Amino acid sequence: MKIGVVIFPGSNCDHDMIYVLNKLLKQEVVELWHKTTDTKGCDLIVLPGGFSYGDYLRSGAIARLSPIMKNVIEFAKKGGYVLGVCNGFQVLTESKLLDGALLHNNTQKFICQNQFITPQTNNTIFTKEATIGKAYNIPIAHGEGNFFADNETLKRLNDNDQILFRYCDEKGNITPEANPNGSVENIAGITNKTRNVFGMMPHPERASDKELGNTDGSIFFESIIKHIK
Repeated sequence: MKIGVVIFPGSNCDHDMIYVLNKLLKQEVVELWHKTTDTKGCDLIVLPGGFSYGDYLRSGAIARLSPIMKNVIEFAKKGGYVLGVCNGFQVLTESKLLDGALLHNNTQKFICQNQFITPQTNNTIFTKEATIGKAYNIPIAHGEGNFFADNETLKRLNDNDQILFRYCDEKGNITPEANPNGSVENIAGITNKTRNVFGMMPHPERASDKELGNTDGSIFFESIIKHIK
């Protein structure tokens, strides 16, 4: 499996992602610089976390205009698999590859903490190996992670089984108190209708190395590697 990790000016989780995918999970990984238009025949493209272009204007809004993104969008529209984490999720919504938008946290503060999320579906290659209802401890680090969508979009996401994760407590209960940023319906991640584009605010790459004392995030990478076509 060949995985491309896109690097924008301001990306700061790119090498964390590369380390997990290459060193820990033994996959071929290539760096995709934002100015290139070559996706190098990758099976999966990852948009990592960070502060692309300094998060000016809106998080992900300028990165969406990078040369590489034209090819990423075409790749996704042809059925190619794309994963966006944190800032990468923001870029995917700005690119209209995923529904909704990521607004400022309702606290108006940057949040960096461990956070429990629970999978909502096994109907994607990204979550197929995960346990629905189980609480996974995945770190978050964002200032604009407040997922918003209008009622019509929310209904479509729910009806089509496109919700990947919701914020929860340590027992898997989805409650207002377990919502760190005000996201509507506690949504922490979604997929598109064709289930080949995935976005999530929490950082599974920061919870995939036993040296860090937490491997809850590795199941999602292992799942996509096992089931990718």
